[in-house]
Amino acid sequence: MNQELADITALQAIAFILQNEKRRDWLMNETGLSPTDFTAGLNAPEVKAGVLDFLLAHEDMLLEFCEENKVDPMVPIKARRLFPGAVLEY
Repeated sequence: MNQELADITALQAIAFILQNEKRRDWLMNETGLSPTDFTAGLNAPEVKAGVLDFLLAHEDMLLEFCEENKVDPMVPIKARRLFPGAVLEY
């Protein structure tokens, strides 16, 4: 896993969450970000990290994301490690 692949994975996670109103609202409520804050920070490593944290915290959503994007569930975990504030275990 390199930073470019981590960025791509984070952007795929963002798209996955934003395409569904329930997931989007859930993310906004859990993170406290407003839609404007979220949109303005899409390229910020901290926002990408937060989205991956959100995804990794919800196993059913993680598995749905992985199935839809045809990636192994370890990919988001490995990607998350390359962003600020990473913990080593999920």
